[in-house]
Amino acid sequence: MNITAYKTHKIKPKESLLMILDQYLPNIPDQSIVVITSKIISLCQNRVIPKEAVKNKLDLIHTESDYYLEGDYIEKYGVCLTIKNNILIPTAGIDESNGNGYYILYPEDLQNTAVEIWQHLRKRTPTQKLGVLITDSHTTPLRRGVTGISLAWCGFAPLFNYIGKPDIFGTPLRVTMINLLDGLAATAVFVMGEGDEQTPLAIIQQAPKITFQDSPPTKEEIGSITITPAEDLYAPLLTNVKWKKGGIAQATAEY
Repeated sequence: MNITAYKTHKIKPKESLLMILDQYLPNIPDQSIVVITSKIISLCQNRVIPKEAVKNKLDLIHTESDYYLEGDYIEKYGVCLTIKNNILIPTAGIDESNGNGYYILYPEDLQNTAVEIWQHLRKRTPTQKLGVLITDSHTTPLRRGVTGISLAWCGFAPLFNYIGKPDIFGTPLRVTMINLLDGLAATAVFVMGEGDEQTPLAIIQQAPKITFQDSPPTKEEIGSITITPAEDLYAPLLTNVKWKKGGIAQATAEY
């Protein structure tokens, strides 16, 4: 597998994402996956708020989250644990790094954005096999550091299913599936970097186990990559705390 990161200018709010892609990725090889960090999508969507306009960051987090936890841990660690778009993530994904005085919020309508990007790029070569992957950085419980995670995708199957296939001793596997989206996201984010590299785009070539598709993912495929807290292996941790509903109704900050 080969991953190439692409340097861009410093993306500013309200720029055209599709024009950025056309400028920096004019030639995309067949059977490639285009990777885009979610931060530049947020900027292009103008999903930013000046820091001085936010009286209480915690109120902003509650507004942006789907669910959040309260407690003394917030003062200790400086983060608020939240669920956003069915992802367990600190501070509803709000980011300050490379923000230049802004809070950068999670992008809106990410899955449709991935489809729009895929359709735009496919217009160049309609017969081309092509994937799109939108990524972000993410923490893992009990592990130091961040890795990449997928937020949305288009153009290829999201999972590689081993169920029913034999292991090395011929025993059929019962539950194993590979999350291709997060596996690819982790490697791509590693190459693109987390600091001043200024490389928010990448192209993955020769990735194994990829089945390209000629249409956007179905509702069933989108639903196949997530599970409810009650079904999760970590259900004892996720369901035995008091999640509070987030959203606009809970906001009190003026910005």
